[in-house]
Amino acid sequence: MTDDSAFGTEPAPATENDPHHGYITDKADYLARLKRIEGQARGISRMVDEEQYCIDILTQVSALSKALERVALGLLDDHLRHCVVDAARLGGPGSEVKIKEASDAIARLVRS
Repeated sequence: MTDDSAFGTEPAPATENDPHHGYITDKADYLARLKRIEGQARGISRMVDEEQYCIDILTQVSALSKALERVALGLLDDHLRHCVVDAARLGGPGSEVKIKEASDAIARLVRS
């Protein structure tokens, strides 16, 4: 998991009979990253409980935010490369729904 912009593997194409999420091939990587994020959050809580220096806590909060952002961007990339592309190939109203979902997700990420 050295590539923080996306996880970098190509998921197998889904079919109508075998739908799966775009992140499925990187599920273990996502879970490992999320476990580290959980640990970071517990560490921040511990820092507050121990009344550590404000700037040190803020530094850890910033690192946690960036880690979550990397997960979100990876999931978004997987969604675009897999779910949206597959829906566009199939055509129909499903493709517009997937594009709208992606646009809405991007808007939420930009606002956060």
